Parts: sequence; structure tokens; C-alpha cells
Amino acid sequence: MNARFTFIDLFAGIGGCRIAFERIGCKCVWSSDWDTDAQDVYEANFGERPAGDITKIPNNQIPDHDILVAGFPCPSFSIIGERKGLSDNNGSLFFEIERILKDKKPSAFLLENVRGLVNHDKGKTLNKILTHLENIPYYVHWKVLNALDFGLPQKRERIIIVGFRNNRKFEFPKGTEERLTLKDILEDDDKVSKEYWLSEKIKRQRAQAVEGKWVFYPSIWHENKAGNIGIHSYACALRANASYDYLVVNGVRRLTIREMFRLQGFPEEFKPIGSYTALRKLMGNSVPIPMIQKVAESMLQSMENGEITPLLKQVKLFEVS
Repeated sequence: MNARFTFIDLFAGIGGCRIAFERIGCKCVWSSDWDTDAQDVYEANFGERPAGDITKIPNNQIPDHDILVAGFPCPSFSIIGERKGLSDNNGSLFFEIERILKDKKPSAFLLENVRGLVNHDKGKTLNKILTHLENIPYYVHWKVLNALDFGLPQKRERIIIVGFRNNRKFEFPKGTEERLTLKDILEDDDKVSKEYWLSEKIKRQRAQAVEGKWVFYPSIWHENKAGNIGIHSYACALRANASYDYLVVNGVRRLTIREMFRLQGFPEEFKPIGSYTALRKLMGNSVPIPMIQKVAESMLQSMENGEITPLLKQVKLFEVS
């Protein structure tokens, strides 16, 4: 069976975007990620080890492809990062994407990043990215999507940027009506290893912090940057560098690795390779697979139906000087 389209998986992490595109009949022809923990997990599940540091890989070592897929590093734009934008080492990796797009000229691309990119530097950073993409040239569309709208019990908002070499009619998916609940995701507390349980001291502190609030089960207790704790019927976004106790199940324990995988939509057969600390970081950097899959489906519909819309000026987020 022939693949619908080929794609490359940049800043691949543990392969969430790859799973999304492969599920709809696309073929991955190359991948890259510098993180050795991510490479170990990727290799164990896909049978190939991603190439390393993209800044050291010349264009002639990257195969031709139809779609470039990249969840490029986000700490430069995140509310919990230093927000240095395109000027720091992580943010500047966008220009590696630009380099490959200019040379390989794939038919389309999908980029994913944190919601914080939208307002970074009062919109100037996003405008700069959009302008660079349009000048290659690509016709660019962007939208902030939430994993909660795509079947997962995780509030994870991400900006998705999609581009086409031809000005094809494209609309972002609106989401799905059905959603998994925490009951579908969480393991029974009495079956979870004690290594995941909070100390009695921290449990008491959590209980005191929610005194007077409506407590229900199952639930995930989220501690925000101000130290306030909210009780939710979903998980707030998994984060690579947050404290171990910022998301707590039923006020008594941390999420297990398998629960984190489920919150991102990974299949049950996906193999977790590595320590809890390493996998927790990798899951915090990964993508909600069902959300990416729905966007990928919309992209392929646009690419396959052949409809080209009249030339339109792309709309920027902000008018900035």
C-alpha cells in the first residue's frame, strides 16, 4: 500500500507527531532529535534512531519529503521559561526549519509550539515567524487548539501553524464531542506503587490548601505558580520542568508514567524506556496525538482535493512597528 504522503519528523521527541501522521497513512522518511533520552524511546518504538543536532546536519543529508512536521522547542516562549524568544539557542532553532523549507520545498508543513508564542514580545515574535514563512513562500494558517477539545482530559493549549506551497482552502478542525475522562485514564490508587505516593506531610498540606473547596473523585489537583490549588476533572498541561507535585491525583499521589502517556493519547503498547524523571520530562515536551491527527487529516484533505483559492494576503496577529 502506497503512502498518502511522506514526511520528516523534526524535534521528534518520542514520536507523538509521527504516530498522528502514520495513523492516517503517511510515511516517515527521516527524524531528528538531539536528546538521547528521547532517541532511546523513539528507537525502542519505531526501530530507528533519530539523527542528532539539526544545526549540524546539512541539507543534503535530509531526504526529500512532502510534509515537514516539527514541534520545535518551546522554553523560549513558555510562561514558565525565560521567554527570550528567537534570540536564544532554543528559539533560534526555528531558523533551522526555515533553512530546510527553503531547500527541500515540501508541499506543506505543520509546526507546534506553546500558546505563549502568540503573545511573546507583544506579538512581534509570531509576526516575525509568519513573515519568514510567507516569504519562502508558503500560505500560512495558525490557530491555538486545546487537547480538551480533541478527546483527551488534559487542558493543553498549543499554537499550530500550518503552511502550503499552493494557496489551498484549509480550515482547522473544530474538535470532537466525545472525550475520555479521568476514569478512563487513571489507575486505581490501591494498585499504584507506593513510590508515586506523597509523603504524609505533603498530603496534609494539600488537604489544608483545599479546605472548604468541593472535593470530588477522581480528580487532579493542580498547583499554579502562585501556590493556589485547584481541583479539576481533567489534568492541566503536563510540563517538563514543573515540580513533581504540581499535578496530584486525588490529593495523594503523582501521576504514573502510563497515566501521562494516556493523557497525551499514546497507545497502550507504546514502550516507556528510561527513568521516571526522564520520561516525565519527555511527556511534558510531547504532543496530544489526537489533536495533531485531526489537524493532519484536515491538511491531507486540502492537499488531495486540489482546490486552489484566490490569492489572499495572509492576516497577521498584530500590527506592530
